[in-house]
Amino acid sequence: MLKTLKTYFGYTQFRPLQQEIISCILNKKDTLVLMPTGGGKSICYQLPALMMEGTAIVVSPLISLMKDQVESLQANGIAARALNSSNNETENANLRLECAQGKIKLLYISPERLLSEVGFLLRDIKISLFAIDEAHCISQWGHDFRPEYTQLKVLRQQFPQVPIVALTATADKITRQDILRQLAMRDPQIFISSFDRPNLSLEVKRGYQQKEKIRAIVKFIERHPGESGIIYCMSRNGTEKVAELLEEKGFKVAVYHAGLDNLEREKAQDDFINDRVQIVCATIAFGMGIDKSNVRWVIHYNLPKSIESFYQEIGRAGRDGLPSDTLLFYSFGDIVLLSKFAAESKQQDINLEKLNRMQQYAESDICRRRILLNYFGETADHDCGNCDVCRNPPERFDGTIIVQKALSAIARTDQQVGTRTLTDILKGAVTQEIIDKGYDKLKTYGAGRDIPARDWQDYLLQMLNLGYFEVAYNENNHLKITEAGRKVLFGHATAQLVVIKREERTVKPSRKSTRKDVSLQPVIPTLIPAIFEDEDEQLFETLRQLRKQLADQQAIPPYIVLSDKTLHLLASRQPRTLDAFGEISGIGEYKKKKYGKDFIEAIEAYKAENKR
Repeated sequence: MLKTLKTYFGYTQFRPLQQEIISCILNKKDTLVLMPTGGGKSICYQLPALMMEGTAIVVSPLISLMKDQVESLQANGIAARALNSSNNETENANLRLECAQGKIKLLYISPERLLSEVGFLLRDIKISLFAIDEAHCISQWGHDFRPEYTQLKVLRQQFPQVPIVALTATADKITRQDILRQLAMRDPQIFISSFDRPNLSLEVKRGYQQKEKIRAIVKFIERHPGESGIIYCMSRNGTEKVAELLEEKGFKVAVYHAGLDNLEREKAQDDFINDRVQIVCATIAFGMGIDKSNVRWVIHYNLPKSIESFYQEIGRAGRDGLPSDTLLFYSFGDIVLLSKFAAESKQQDINLEKLNRMQQYAESDICRRRILLNYFGETADHDCGNCDVCRNPPERFDGTIIVQKALSAIARTDQQVGTRTLTDILKGAVTQEIIDKGYDKLKTYGAGRDIPARDWQDYLLQMLNLGYFEVAYNENNHLKITEAGRKVLFGHATAQLVVIKREERTVKPSRKSTRKDVSLQPVIPTLIPAIFEDEDEQLFETLRQLRKQLADQQAIPPYIVLSDKTLHLLASRQPRTLDAFGEISGIGEYKKKKYGKDFIEAIEAYKAENKR
């Protein structure tokens, strides 16, 4: 496994869980993999595909995503192809022949195309495994539900012996269970990597008007000279307007939204991944097909519709593990519009609940990374130090008794209530539901009379964000106590809550109160230790130019030639032989032979010119 990893991908060690996942797949076990964007999901199925006999079938939702993956694999000397509508009939005929001859190790295909090929192409080839990428698309509880994914259970019926690997970066507990059921996975092994992306800084600014937003964005981009970034906007019109305003300031910007024709969208994406433009202003239609490892920042011009969407979109920054920044703007107008969209959708209740959680994230005084991790079921017991709340911490107090009262009331109702009923119980309210269900007989009935109802709403939100209970939106939004909550309830841990200060908690502050917004204070630089010792920054720029030339010659994106991280290592270690070049992380045998001579010559020429 390690030999294959080094030969094809240029790495000498696996990331957490990768080795266990690959072993599992090689043993032909069904596997569910949850890893954050940039966590190394693809290698989990690509490497076993290289080691197993036959062709791996990879189900992927977007042509752009397939193109990117196939180009990356081919750049590593791996026989990979995509079967989709962008091919002509001759190309597809040749591809079928290559598959039948066993020449292709990984075949990427859309779910719709796969279903039409079940009785044809798939019957004629030896299949090593099925990899279902973006597997959250199969679940109605997922944030990107696609009905065509729900028919994929036919794979289990038609190919009972072939292992199924489902992979996603964004699935909460309920979505995970749905994926397993929908794909009819047998005794599946489930691997959940940490959702933490410590290299991403998190910041929220609320109540800004358009002019203030643009001013803040320009300042933000100026801190990232020449570095690639994405600005997500809610509407097509918004993308055009923001792009226009930034172009006036001298930035190179592309626009991407569903209102453009295919050629315009392809050009925008192509210009961005090939570094011809620095910024893309886009609706959420953009990015799923992008594996660009050196996106250094992501801005949300408006509030996203769910935490899953937000997490996936910010995840497009810093995929190479280097420090990257994210910024979220939101206003009362965003809430109004998104609530309208959610109310008009087919899954009204779910979408409103998910929007509610997104709003809570944006308004919270709790460490933002803890909220994200808790949402995905990962308990964080300390603040991150790399978000705006941690950099400007609010006043806190020991709220253990308050938390215990709330959790005790949830437990005594057998975890069958939502936040409104819970508040009524704690306040000792007399309502029809309380009387009918006998909640007025509970020991905790009225235990929180001394706290105003609106403060209870605030404290319950803090408890949710701290991960003391979770919302089961597949069970009428009932509250369920988590392991972290049980520790507090039974006195094994204490709970710190934020002191409520009403004047700072409005969604749309007045001019005067806007100045008090903690997010307006100066941004402290991210404190992540230097990763590259003795790096020559000028040499890095020289190597970046060479990478661009080599990429242009092959009509592929520069990051597919070598990642930014690998370039930084080259500028730091300055190898002078082919073997030393091959030792750099991210350089496999194929790239060593293909690019080694060019980069070594560039390093030698630079050193001679600079006499070092």
